[in-house]
This record gives sequence, C-alpha cells and structure tokens, in this order.
Amino acid sequence: MTTTSITALRRSRKDDLNKLTAAVDKLNEKAGREVDGRFWQPTRDKAGNGFAEIRFLPAPAGEDVPWARLFTHAFEGPTGLWYIENSLTSLGEPDPVSEHNRMLWATGSDANRALVSKRKRKQVYICNVLVIKDPANPDNEGKVFLYKFGQKIWGKIQSCLHPDPGTDDPINVFDFWDGANFKLKIRTVDKYPNYDMSQFGAPKALSEDDEKLEEIWKQCHSLAELVSPDKFKSYGELEKHFFQVIGEGGADRAINRSGSNPPALAEPAADDDDDAPTSMHSRSLPPRGAAAVVSASDDDDDDLAEFRRLLKG
Repeated sequence: MTTTSITALRRSRKDDLNKLTAAVDKLNEKAGREVDGRFWQPTRDKAGNGFAEIRFLPAPAGEDVPWARLFTHAFEGPTGLWYIENSLTSLGEPDPVSEHNRMLWATGSDANRALVSKRKRKQVYICNVLVIKDPANPDNEGKVFLYKFGQKIWGKIQSCLHPDPGTDDPINVFDFWDGANFKLKIRTVDKYPNYDMSQFGAPKALSEDDEKLEEIWKQCHSLAELVSPDKFKSYGELEKHFFQVIGEGGADRAINRSGSNPPALAEPAADDDDDAPTSMHSRSLPPRGAAAVVSASDDDDDDLAEFRRLLKG
C-alpha cells in the first residue's frame, strides 16, 4: 500500500525496515549462488599489488590437454543494454558477433572499426592449479582450483614449453615430476594489473609421494566441461540477443540489410592481454538501475557472474 502521509510513513517504518532487510538477504543469497567456488583468483591489496605461488596441474583424467580456451564478448550497445555471452568461436563454429565484426571491419570506416575494437572477442585460458602460497587467503593453500588468466601468463607457459632454440631446455610446467611452481607477482601499471614480474621457478617434483600426487590429480576439475556445447547458446539465440543490444539503428543492421555486404575479412585478433584484463572488475560498469539484457546461461565464468551481480545491484 502506498504511503500517503507523514503519519502513515512514521507508523510503517518498522515494517519498511523488515521488508528492506528481507530484500537485502534475498540479494545476498542470490549473489552467493552466483559465485563459483571452483575458481581461484589472487587477492590484491589497496595498491593493486599481489603475490601467490601456484602449480599448474596435468590434464584431468580422460582429457587430452591441461587447459581450456574460451572466447567471450562483453560490451554495451547504443541502447544501453549489455551483451555478455560465450562466443561460438570457442567451439570452432561461426558466431554472429564475430561475423558482424568482420563486415564492419571490411568497410574501412574508422567509426566502424572503433565499434569492432569495442566488441571484439576476449580470450582467456583456464587451468587446474594447486595453490602453494596465498598470503592473503592461507586457507586456499594446498587446495586445487580452476584459475583463469590471459595472454601474458599464457605466453610465459608457452616460453617454457617451446623456448627459443639454443636457449633453455623445454619444461612441461604441467608435469607433476618435472614441472615448476609459478610465482605470481601482480603490480598495478597505468591502472591495470601487470604480470611481467611473474615467473616459473626451477623444475622440481611437486611431491615424491605418488599417492599424494594421485590424490591431488583426482581433485582436478573437468576442463572440457567448461567449453562443452551446452555452455553456449545457439547462433540464432545469440544473433537475436545481439540485435536487441545494438538496436534498430545499429551500424551492423544497416550493413546486414544493405544487400551489398563487403567481402568478409579476418576478424581482428582477440583482446587477450592480461594488462588489459578480461575481468569485468577492471572495467567501467553501467550505472545502477541502467537497462540491461544479460545472458541467463551458466557459463562457468566467475568474472561474468560477478559482473552480473554488480549490474543488478
């Protein structure tokens, strides 16, 4: 019932407090469900710096490689709505946003290419890791988590697997016996997290106890599951969502309806630099209460889940 007088407002204040408390509890309960406890991220201090030591683990039993690669899109359209979805290119399939990006890029227009840069794919890798040291959260030490990271750390892994000829011997950093611990050092540079000082240590066995190693291995989470087809919407669903976000006047629609689409060119490289991270925590969020269309699918992405929570706040 709408309050129509200050007297009624005074009388209803206790009920209002109860209602607000219940609403906050409901929001907190919902937010808690959106946090995926399988994922670990290092904690940074107020200055934006952080440290942890981890060990990348072998592929889970029955899977071929010890990582999963995922492409995502996360951008705001001219309508004020947001598009946050897994890209079908993660599965090697056509994706509507990538196809529209290619058409925009092919026009040669600076304005269209600026749109492409805003909407291009973000690339992340996900691995199982054993947390060796986590000074900010020591309860995590000795536990296995999924860890999501970008190209900077992936480049360091590649440098170990495929060092320059004539320099160092290859190191399989995912190996229990001949792998190496990774010292994760995070600094804030130009407002972005920087991982340049992170490095692998000397190769050493994680443990000489095979039973202990097997126990750790059994705790690994499935990586194939993170990029299984059921984690992605269909092409048609994604395209419908995309057009809803860019609106009737979107440049992509104008190209699509012109009947003279330019030839498709390769889509610009994905934005996969750790120093310009895919985490939505480091990006400008829309104002509270802003209109938004957000994917309801469970994409096992903790950063996107957190973004959704903040967006709805």
